[in-house]
Amino acid sequence: MTEAKEPLPPVASLPTVLGALQDPIRLEMIRRLSNAGTAVRCSALYGVINKSTATHHFKILREAGLIERLVIDGQIHQRLRTADIDQALPGLLPAIVSAANQT
Repeated sequence: MTEAKEPLPPVASLPTVLGALQDPIRLEMIRRLSNAGTAVRCSALYGVINKSTATHHFKILREAGLIERLVIDGQIHQRLRTADIDQALPGLLPAIVSAANQT
């Protein structure tokens, strides 16, 4: 069973989205989500930070409209809002993920 936890905000303006992605941890989270192509358990999206710090990063990405939080079988997952991002900022997500995959 999949259930969204809160209403989705619109994708933020370009400066806000770029600000959210300027942090290497958040960029890596987005890269992992994009490469997975599906919702991913939160713990699979970070490795070198603690849970409370990860929660802070997820909040920034949600507020920028980049991800949504889901509960799947009682577990919290994050999902990249690919279609919404592409509609609001065409071409941005593939360019950023492509560059992140090269580093």
